[in-house]
Amino acid sequence: MNKNTEPTIHDIARELNISASTVSRALNNNPRISLKTKEKIKAVADSMGYRPNTLASNLRNKKSNRIGIVVPLINRHFFSSVISGVEDVAYKAGYNVVISQSNDLASKEIEIVHSMFTNRVDGLIISIAMQTENFDHLKLFRKKHIPLVFFDRAVPEIETDKIVVDDFDGGFRVTQHLINQGYKRIGHLAGPQNLRTYFDRKNGYIEALKQNGVFYDESLVLVNTLTSEDGTLAAQQLMSLQNPPDAIFCGNDTTALSLMIYLRDKGFRIPQDIGIVGFSNEPFSKVVSPSISTIAQPGFEMGQKAAELIIRKIENQERTYQTIVLPTELIIRESSDRGKSGQSQ
Repeated sequence: MNKNTEPTIHDIARELNISASTVSRALNNNPRISLKTKEKIKAVADSMGYRPNTLASNLRNKKSNRIGIVVPLINRHFFSSVISGVEDVAYKAGYNVVISQSNDLASKEIEIVHSMFTNRVDGLIISIAMQTENFDHLKLFRKKHIPLVFFDRAVPEIETDKIVVDDFDGGFRVTQHLINQGYKRIGHLAGPQNLRTYFDRKNGYIEALKQNGVFYDESLVLVNTLTSEDGTLAAQQLMSLQNPPDAIFCGNDTTALSLMIYLRDKGFRIPQDIGIVGFSNEPFSKVVSPSISTIAQPGFEMGQKAAELIIRKIENQERTYQTIVLPTELIIRESSDRGKSGQSQ
């Protein structure tokens, strides 16, 4: 054997003067091979640096034991929690997880998804990018009967499994909380309305205003991509109105933080002059001052359920689909609590 080549089962067989089929059976833990022989063969395999050709084996079995997961941004606590949940279930079931992020770019998402398809993942778990409006790259998985599960940001027109939270209820409860705190003009910083996630949060906000007899003022609603810079720009725009808001419900914690920093620098007292509520319960929301009221999403549980669903589809070839809707939790902190109660609802 050339020292620069990978050792094979034939090399191990020659070393031990036995058949390659016996080596293969031993390395695959075949019960026909005695424990003593298995140990001897595995010891030689280890000493030679043998690595099984799992790619060839997977191609023969038409299974890679890999699950792809695509998230918009890995550095967001919610998405990293989902990844942890997926891995928790997948590794126990013998699957590896291939992780990638789209950076909320449609072009990058398309490239990643096609790459995962080409590299034969057994299934794909994805939360779509903010920019994504064409879904042909995802329909390819459905066309080829490769399991596909959406989480958080789902595509309603593709029939497959979906794991989401009750965004409408989250938006409603945030707005109801602000009304209960005595705020009269409540603004909303919304994400792109092509995504059901942000569409539902906005509609929950509108419904809470309606049920409390509060006038819905469109000038108090801004739609953007919810970056830190967007939060600052939104604060400038909203506070320059002739009749500015006295509270703002932000589509995520990132914009809530940047908006709060801007307002505080301008001399506004939070929550006395203006209340702020975010969404997602990022770790920083608890430790900044004032701490940020927010909506907590069960990311780890979402990941676990997504993995359970996709593994079931991979192994049982099921053709029925379900949408699982998980509840959210309103966490009241200093940024919106005029009574400083610090409670959860």
